Amino acid sequence: MILYLHGFRSSPRSKKAQRVRAAMASRGRLDDFVCPQLPASPRAAAQLIEAAARLEDAEQLSLIGSSLGGYYATWLAERTGCRAALLNPAITPYEDLRPHVGTQPVFFSEQTIEVRPEYMDELRSLDTPRITRPERYFLLAATGDEVIDWRTMTAKYSGCRQRIIDGSDHQISDFDAYLDEVLAFCGIHRETGKDGSACA
Repeated sequence: MILYLHGFRSSPRSKKAQRVRAAMASRGRLDDFVCPQLPASPRAAAQLIEAAARLEDAEQLSLIGSSLGGYYATWLAERTGCRAALLNPAITPYEDLRPHVGTQPVFFSEQTIEVRPEYMDELRSLDTPRITRPERYFLLAATGDEVIDWRTMTAKYSGCRQRIIDGSDHQISDFDAYLDEVLAFCGIHRETGKDGSACA
């Protein structure tokens, strides 16, 4: 199963989430794709993510986390031992998101969320200063990311498999060029449509 975790102010309707969903459908694996709407509260988001992961054996679970979703994916991968593909993952969101406290619009939606000051402490409680077993991680980082410095990403995930994109942007507008590689890391192969071992 692939559990896709979207980013801050995003949703399951994000472009990358929809591209992964379409790719899974084309491989006959749509039933193995889950992308929940994450609550604004990091504590609530963590509880929802952990509950979704509990339904799967860690060896059959792979995470794809974008931006803040990558931060959550790292936390969960360390707790469960599953694989995680990280797309421009947030490194210190408890600092970066402080200017966004208040009412914020949700991308791809007419909804809004309320970002509370205490959410920064909730984010910090989920911090993973060091990762273990780097073979479980695949980092996709764009040098043109206008939100997160790609060098902080590569430093945090040193020793992991990394694909550094020259240019691009935070949302990875050229994600289609890397989609097959991300899915292959997750054990979903175009050639067979069958998954391999989803955990190292």
